[in-house]
Amino acid sequence: MERTPIPVLTVQTAPYEDQRPTGGGGLRRPTALFESQRNYLPNFVQSLLSSVDLRDRQGCTMFTISILYMYTYMCMCVYLLIFKSVIGRLVIGQNGILSTPAVSCIIRKIKAAGGIILTASHSPGGPGGEFGVKFEVANGGPAPDIVSDKIYQISKTLEEYTICPDLRVDLSRLGRQEFDLENKFKPFRVEIVDSVDIYLNLLRSIFDFNAIRNLLTGPNQIKIRIDAMNGVMGPYVRRILCDELGAPANSAINCIPLEDFGGQPPDPNLTYATALLEAMRGGEYGFGAAFDADGDRYMILGQNGFFVNASDSLAIIAANLSCIPYFCQMGVRGFGRSMPTSTALDKVAKVMKIPVYETPTGWRYFSNLMDSGRCSLCGEESFGTGSDHLREKDGLWAVLVWLSILAARKQSVEEIVRDHWTKFGRHYYCRFDYEALEPRTAYFIMRDLEALITDKSFSHQQFSVGNNIYSVERTDSFEYIDPVDGTVTKRQGLRIIFSDASRLIFRMSASSHVRATLRIYAESYEKDPSQHNNEPQAVLGPLIAIALKISQIHERTGRKGPTVIT
Repeated sequence: MERTPIPVLTVQTAPYEDQRPTGGGGLRRPTALFESQRNYLPNFVQSLLSSVDLRDRQGCTMFTISILYMYTYMCMCVYLLIFKSVIGRLVIGQNGILSTPAVSCIIRKIKAAGGIILTASHSPGGPGGEFGVKFEVANGGPAPDIVSDKIYQISKTLEEYTICPDLRVDLSRLGRQEFDLENKFKPFRVEIVDSVDIYLNLLRSIFDFNAIRNLLTGPNQIKIRIDAMNGVMGPYVRRILCDELGAPANSAINCIPLEDFGGQPPDPNLTYATALLEAMRGGEYGFGAAFDADGDRYMILGQNGFFVNASDSLAIIAANLSCIPYFCQMGVRGFGRSMPTSTALDKVAKVMKIPVYETPTGWRYFSNLMDSGRCSLCGEESFGTGSDHLREKDGLWAVLVWLSILAARKQSVEEIVRDHWTKFGRHYYCRFDYEALEPRTAYFIMRDLEALITDKSFSHQQFSVGNNIYSVERTDSFEYIDPVDGTVTKRQGLRIIFSDASRLIFRMSASSHVRATLRIYAESYEKDPSQHNNEPQAVLGPLIAIALKISQIHERTGRKGPTVIT
């Protein structure tokens, strides 16, 4: 019996002026805005798809989701992906779940034209939280700025979008499903794939799984505690760390994806990963890790709650790449770090005689370096680390690197970190986040601060705080020239570098449009091992005092302190 083609509708709409993607082609807004503004999501997805070259749309496009409660939005995007009946194939993770690293992996594996991820990332989710749409391009990485700009220009003039409201896809059933659509000669194909398989196979080719398995199950095994924070990483933790590598099932906590992430922001830091921190402080576990909602960020803890900051983690990974078969085979061509990330990586690179690329915050800058063969390992201070195996930061990859280092060196997390400090020196480091600021207030704080520190009179100024004297060596508004294509990216944060190599950095986050986040970073280097046991807040207190004084952030915002300290 011949099936009746499913109708494809063209719907008239009106453009929105506020759909400029933030870094990497993403749009994150309060969930309530998506629900209340007519056609807000369809408009953006149509703009996104219209930015893709027509010839590429005829290939293979990926669509994923990391937030289960947004099922209706997911279906809406599936319908939109028909895009005037020219997309030939759609690949979706089973039950709509794929981590961001897994999306990057699959895009690259099947040579897709790109991918759409629905995710709140590390922000609060649920009806009272946030919702986001993120676009990955054909290399499996975040959209570059030129693509984001194109999406925005299209969104401002959009008059219609295409939708297929009667399409019904069974997201629970693995395999291919085909649909006959109006005005389309070939069936439209939707393929539901296992959420973990392809990504797991990639990890098997990178690591010595036998060595990690022996660490977790052998005679000298360590107990681990892994917190998926009720995001998308639960299936990956259970399948890879427990089933594949032998960790006991009770090693993994908060592995059921929840629509609101259990009422907590799925942000792997000491403020929000409190369940993991308390478990690690008890001394029973030798290694702990937490992941954000879509699996690209992570945090490492050692026994008794010993915290490894993200900048140290990146530097230690760089110094121990010989523990990973992938790098022994492929070699190491270069390192990358975002400008606010501490310079701990630079010390390692100098010893290894490997170049370091200092970029703006945003993984898309690393993608360009890796595509050109310049960069093998890169990371950001916001707990994002990855390598050229993908074009996204990869939390589980970083955890497996750490387990590989533990297996090879037969030391504890704390011993490895302290040995690193002894060899390279310790970079005391912290970040103060002032979240949910009124955007105009944050903008004027940054504007006035830039005028202050770039004035000639500020150069070589001295600040005296207690027994500490800091002399300004140089200041700037960070500007990046891409060594691959010469693209210039300006105003990526304000830097004050002192004569002792201490740094203060001020930067506005581009994660959300409705409220602003202003971040202050402080870094101080200490070579003397006898001074490596001090509390970071005590060491960095004088620098923070300078930052608060010159920015006047408390006086101008009415805040008494930061929202989060990491």
